[in-house]
Amino acid sequence: MKQSIDELSINTLRMLSLDMVEKAQSGHPGLPLGGAAMVYVLYSRIMNHNPNNPKWPNRDRFLLSAGHGSALLYSVLHLCGYGLTLEDLRQFRQAGSITPGHPEYGMTAGVEATTGPLGQGFAMGVGMAIAEKALADRYNTEEFNIVDHYTYAFVSDGDLMEGLTSETASLAGTLKLGKLIYLYDDNHISLEGPTKAAFTEDVQQRFDAYGWHTLRVDDGNDITKLTEALHQAQKMIDKPSLILARTHIGFGSPKQDTAAAHGEPLGAEALEKTKAFFDWPSDKSFYIPKEVAWHFERLQEEGKRKEAEWKKLFAEYRQKLPEMAEQYEQDQAGKIKEKLWAGLPVFPVDEKPIATRSASGTIMQVIAEHMPGFIGGSADLNPSTKTYLSGQGDFGTTDHAARNIHYGVREHAMGAITNGIALHGGLMPYSATFFAFFDYMKPAIRLAALMNAHAIFVFTHDSIGLGEDGPTHQPVEQLISARAVPNLTVIRPADANETAAAWYMAIARKSPTVLVLTRQNLPIFDAEKHGTFEGVSKGAYTVFDCAGIPDLLLIATGSEVHLAVEAYKQLAKQGIMARAISMPSVEIFNEQDDAYKMSVIPPAVKKRLVIEAGSSVGWWKLAGDGGDVIGVDVFGESGPGKIVFERHGFTVENIVARALQLLGDNPAGRN
Repeated sequence: MKQSIDELSINTLRMLSLDMVEKAQSGHPGLPLGGAAMVYVLYSRIMNHNPNNPKWPNRDRFLLSAGHGSALLYSVLHLCGYGLTLEDLRQFRQAGSITPGHPEYGMTAGVEATTGPLGQGFAMGVGMAIAEKALADRYNTEEFNIVDHYTYAFVSDGDLMEGLTSETASLAGTLKLGKLIYLYDDNHISLEGPTKAAFTEDVQQRFDAYGWHTLRVDDGNDITKLTEALHQAQKMIDKPSLILARTHIGFGSPKQDTAAAHGEPLGAEALEKTKAFFDWPSDKSFYIPKEVAWHFERLQEEGKRKEAEWKKLFAEYRQKLPEMAEQYEQDQAGKIKEKLWAGLPVFPVDEKPIATRSASGTIMQVIAEHMPGFIGGSADLNPSTKTYLSGQGDFGTTDHAARNIHYGVREHAMGAITNGIALHGGLMPYSATFFAFFDYMKPAIRLAALMNAHAIFVFTHDSIGLGEDGPTHQPVEQLISARAVPNLTVIRPADANETAAAWYMAIARKSPTVLVLTRQNLPIFDAEKHGTFEGVSKGAYTVFDCAGIPDLLLIATGSEVHLAVEAYKQLAKQGIMARAISMPSVEIFNEQDDAYKMSVIPPAVKKRLVIEAGSSVGWWKLAGDGGDVIGVDVFGESGPGKIVFERHGFTVENIVARALQLLGDNPAGRN
């Protein structure tokens, strides 16, 4: 019996995916066999997308949250014309290819986010839907809907088991994100076997309780029912939608409905039987029927037409609302207004000591004034993190143009949603919580670094100096943990002016940044005298120096810089030539040329004392054989911050004593 063009196209997706996995002898064939119909319906009947311009701002977004099914995504991107060649498909899971084992943002055209860790795609999709709402309410008018698109995702049983999904689904329902539509691959199988062993909840009732619109499709291969369900979901303007589609992992293969179909090639014999089931030529691999190629070529033309219509609409928008159009384009391009740098506050030395979290709050108000796309929130901690944007309203069901997002106590969701907002484009997102809760956000921050997503993660209460809340809230190992993440910039400013420079760097670098801020008040250095802004832009700089070659380097970050400076002064009284160095960002400093790095930290000066109220791990290389580190290698304790600091050795007296110990019998350190 001759297959319809829809059936032929779906089976092409299935067989391309199987051939990819079989050639690589690695991968996941079960999901493409069971879920191909859902992905086909989205790309051919539902989504507005233009493969010739994968970055068209008003495109619908699709996330394969179950990233292990990447072969299916690459297959549909190839057929749609996103630039993947058959050779790219043949190089599936091979080193250096653009078809890696799990989808990677920035590597493959059409991949909207890096997925694989389950639940992350689900959560980033919520961030994209938030971004769409925020931009639509800001830029749309009754006459012009220039921001008008949906976010779709393919999610699995494993996705829905993750706690991250519960956090984000709850918030999505609260915010009534009506343009968020997820297809649930309800196949009753996970890697270990039937889901009934660990996952027996009523998913539909659970999402009903979250405030989602839920629908069931009894046969995930029924493209008519899938299309009807998606159209119904599109009409639900005040609820996100979950379509529960009953599917069969490994559909059509001898391993159907078993865990054996999940994560290993079918094998030559089972592959042949599967191709026979779908009436597919067994002697051909990576075979695409001509009818299917022509079908997808026509779909490409439809994508071009839809973008052309949008461009025409935007041209009229620009003509009638030129200022709004210009701002929209600047936001999309991520342009930073020159006035922002000039507008950043400079805190005078005679001002009262101020916590860097409080200085950050003041700076953020200025950023919000110059950047309409600056948006974010805290995990129920705004009064403590000082990250609320005054006068900018609360993002919610009645005001989506507002710029303060209330995440509730959902740190992991907050991190992943921030990534989704960043990936969507047009906004500059931030999030905030206590630094001890960095660990709750680590998976999302790691993905931000992997994707080079322009997200800013603000962490306050940065050390044992926060005091009475004790070791559960006093970060110790978090600084070294953050610095260990590749492509993540960590900045721990020493005062209010370093904080202003840190914020500018976080915005200007257009890559993920962690800002680490104090609870306790700190004195303010003279920004002009010490070259604070230029110093922070280079990651480390000399704050106080001696007249000649120093005997000793005092290297510190954050609040400990002030202790280093006072120790420098005490040592100077004893005739010891020291240099006090602030190193707000190890990563930025390491990017500088050798000449600059050696001008700050001369290789010939072996006596180096590093001071940081966090784990000493990571500092010993810089300290060197002749150096020492004052750090915190135990958990903190409950008590007033000043007392806790003293009990762990963070006093001027201890720093001076350790410095003298380094210098030994020759306190001046000279030969």
